Amino acid sequence: MQVHFKAPGGSVTQPTTGSLETTTPPGSLWENMRADPQYAPEHLALEAVRRLGPEAAAWAERTRAENPDLTPDELAQLAVKHFTTLARISGAVSGAAGLPGAVLDVGVLAWTQARMVLHVAAAYGADPTAPERATDLLVLQRVHRVAETARIALGVAAGRERASRIFTGGSNRPLTRVLVSLGVKLAQMAGVRAARRVFAKLIPGAGIVLGTWVNSAATKELAQRARVHFGRRGDKG
Repeated sequence: MQVHFKAPGGSVTQPTTGSLETTTPPGSLWENMRADPQYAPEHLALEAVRRLGPEAAAWAERTRAENPDLTPDELAQLAVKHFTTLARISGAVSGAAGLPGAVLDVGVLAWTQARMVLHVAAAYGADPTAPERATDLLVLQRVHRVAETARIALGVAAGRERASRIFTGGSNRPLTRVLVSLGVKLAQMAGVRAARRVFAKLIPGAGIVLGTWVNSAATKELAQRARVHFGRRGDKG
């Protein structure tokens, strides 16, 4: 599979694996988040850096080599444009209705946004595979206000992830409660406002459609924060 970013002087090609585990959250991540919905954003951030960081690093390195005149701002804009488009259509990926479909929608959106942030980081010269990128994700996506609390939460989530391997059967809580909790956390991470009200009013079996304008607006706001954050890092070094 080839993904083409349009550059001022032509096109920039980014090879991807073409796997659903790149374009959507992998099954193992969903299992971790369902078993531990309170720390779903932390699990997603850790997994995104592990799985998506190398892709972002390779894209940035190759694109700079192919287009040496591109500035970091221009490179970042290529990524923002591409992933904002993906975010607009991310809700159509699941094909599921009701509460499970709503959770899948916001999970795919949060994953796409994390992918975008890591590409923006790489555009400005920050290593997208570095552990601190998970902290950046959580702060930029406003899951945590400051880096220190994000680091603590990531440590807790990582510890729980390791500990969960000695257990079987996942969460014992009723599935609906788990899905609502998970959906609210992921919606918060993806910047979908009024998440609690949306999920509280959801009738089992009814469909939820996240408007493309909601996905796009939330992703554009995140992109702006990411460009400012990593652009300042680039200015320093």
